Amino acid sequence: MQIIESVAALRAALGECARTAFVPTMGNLHEGHLSLVRMARQNGEPVVASIFVNRLQFGPNEDFGRYPRTFERDCDALRTAGCDFVFAPDENELYPVPQTYRVSTPAGLGDILEGAFRPGFFEGVATVVLKLFGCVQPAVAVFGRKDYQQLLIIRDMVRQFELPVRILAGDIAREADGLAMSSRNGYLDAGERAEAPALFRALQELAQQVRALAADQPAGEPRKAENDAHSDPADDAFALEAAAALEHDACEALTARGWAPDYLTVRRRADLALPTAADLAQPGRLVALGAARLGTTRLIDNLEF
Repeated sequence: MQIIESVAALRAALGECARTAFVPTMGNLHEGHLSLVRMARQNGEPVVASIFVNRLQFGPNEDFGRYPRTFERDCDALRTAGCDFVFAPDENELYPVPQTYRVSTPAGLGDILEGAFRPGFFEGVATVVLKLFGCVQPAVAVFGRKDYQQLLIIRDMVRQFELPVRILAGDIAREADGLAMSSRNGYLDAGERAEAPALFRALQELAQQVRALAADQPAGEPRKAENDAHSDPADDAFALEAAAALEHDACEALTARGWAPDYLTVRRRADLALPTAADLAQPGRLVALGAARLGTTRLIDNLEF
């Protein structure tokens, strides 16, 4: 495995490779990251992983300064997982001048949920990913489903800019107790770590309760997918009101356990829009998403259903 710190050296090493597979990371790697590297290995060659803590996606009161840097350990793990090149530029290399050109994410996707609670976050993510794509020029790039909204935004960016990159999604890697693996789990103390799986359990319960709403629609037979465009506004209003009540109860239950939830919500998988009654009636359309602070650590998770 080769460690490369400059864009010029990376391009020279990759040459005219047409099947490069890319896994962007901020380091402090765990099994979830490594599973993405292994997926990349199955879908392209060579495999490039980047390690770069991107200042653009951190807010003024977020943890850029204390975000864990574990470069040597990360490189050992990447080598074992089958990575060929580690691209590890410093800030002056990736941003030699102030990055005044930015990728603005669309209203209705980039400014909801994580975008609402972390203003500027997705602009910073999309900007660095576009720049890294320009450096690596991959045929395939692999992202994890844990950052669900980020995955949708990257896919849409690639589609709208007609980038020749195939985006693959890796499943969420979980600990034995259900906690989604995250670089920020290391911030949790022992008591918080024991409590942390409650977020996933709350999403599981919310998904089960929302799915049960389909049997309780007041207008009778749930609509089929092909009739979505003609959905009854009364059915949709009932569905939204009932789902919102369940989301509120889920947040209240987490708060009672000592959490500070930002949101627990159910959205359409395709675009993170609010679900219609027809969406509730069709399995495989929805995703439950949650973000909550436990102590000083903010955790996110999601569950497709």
